[in-house]
Amino acid sequence: MDIKQYMAQVGQRARQASRALVKANSNTKNKALLSIADLLESAMAILIAENDKDLKAGKEKGLDDALLDRLALNEERIQGMAEGLRQIAALPDPVGEISDMNYQPSGLQIGKMRVPLGVIGIIYESRPNVTADAAALCMKSGNAAILRGGSEALNSNQAIAACIKQGLELAGLPADVVQVIETTDREAVGELITMQEYVDVIVPRGGKGLIERISGNSRVPVIKHLNGICHVYIDGKADRKKAIDIAYNAKTHRYGVCNAMETLLIDSAVVDEILPELAKQYEQEGVELRCCERSASTLSSLNTVMATEEDWDTEYLSPILSIRVVEGMDEAIEHIFQHSSGHTESIITEDFSRARRFLAEVDSSSVMVNASTRFADGFEYGLGAEIGISTDKIHVRGPVGLEGLTSQKYIVLGDGHIRK
Repeated sequence: MDIKQYMAQVGQRARQASRALVKANSNTKNKALLSIADLLESAMAILIAENDKDLKAGKEKGLDDALLDRLALNEERIQGMAEGLRQIAALPDPVGEISDMNYQPSGLQIGKMRVPLGVIGIIYESRPNVTADAAALCMKSGNAAILRGGSEALNSNQAIAACIKQGLELAGLPADVVQVIETTDREAVGELITMQEYVDVIVPRGGKGLIERISGNSRVPVIKHLNGICHVYIDGKADRKKAIDIAYNAKTHRYGVCNAMETLLIDSAVVDEILPELAKQYEQEGVELRCCERSASTLSSLNTVMATEEDWDTEYLSPILSIRVVEGMDEAIEHIFQHSSGHTESIITEDFSRARRFLAEVDSSSVMVNASTRFADGFEYGLGAEIGISTDKIHVRGPVGLEGLTSQKYIVLGDGHIRK
């Protein structure tokens, strides 16, 4: 069977499974999630053995240490996957939720009902835990899932898929509710992102190159973010300690994540008061500082690099930070408008009016006041888990949890009404 035929069959089965899943109640879906969690823990030895095959092959291919770390499974990570499934089971089910019911002059009662998207295709790299997370989120939100993991995690993903299949069957749900693509052939991705008759939305998770390719070639709507160029702006009315603590945390808590700060903007009114102490803390962590002329002159005693125009548009995902001094909020907001990727921005200020203005005028998926950008995360937002973070404006924006994997339809209740 060629790839086109194989993927068409996968799509057909997913569409049929999505129709069956619509009929399932919350208890059934939760039973499946809890069963899968138990099965993952009981299959721990098998999962680790299959993962070892992937790690060995990855080392032979020369994968770097960071990629191997994301690929690795151990007891703690498997228990984390199982706990994640249990947390999703405990979340309220958004499907069927009715809102905004109002009577119209005609006597009709009109409102909205939350419904699944249908079939979701998820394309991801390296991390096998995404297989369990994505399957759980799609299932709980009433969607069938087609998962295509990276070739480097094939054995791990298939072992997790076996647990998912068994858990679905124990709950009386079709095994095709979650299908993990069994081939490493890249043509499978090309088919998946063009199967408009079977797939309702694509979610790519991975590096910028992967997401750009998927977004550019997909005929199916895509939920995505290309990069996370996040800013922290230290306002002239900022509290010194808050500013230093937040800007330090936003950069150094973790480097290789999309919600890490990449550019620090600081008002010239407080640069001499705040930046030297903050820069010393960065230096102790080995963070390379790429500075504008004004910030470089303030930090003349430290080793800095002059920032280029390219730096303002770069997601480093490493211990490198761009720093620019601005003359007030207008200049800060303009810089963000020109260079932000629309992910997350934060202002540090004690001035309520300035905070409100920043919230209103900065157009990103998350805008914060006196908080680290590292909080831009589905778990931290109370979503329980996320499928990713969207910087699109339609149909969902920010961390994408259960509600983000649903849509709404109008419902109309009448009693023999006819239009005159």
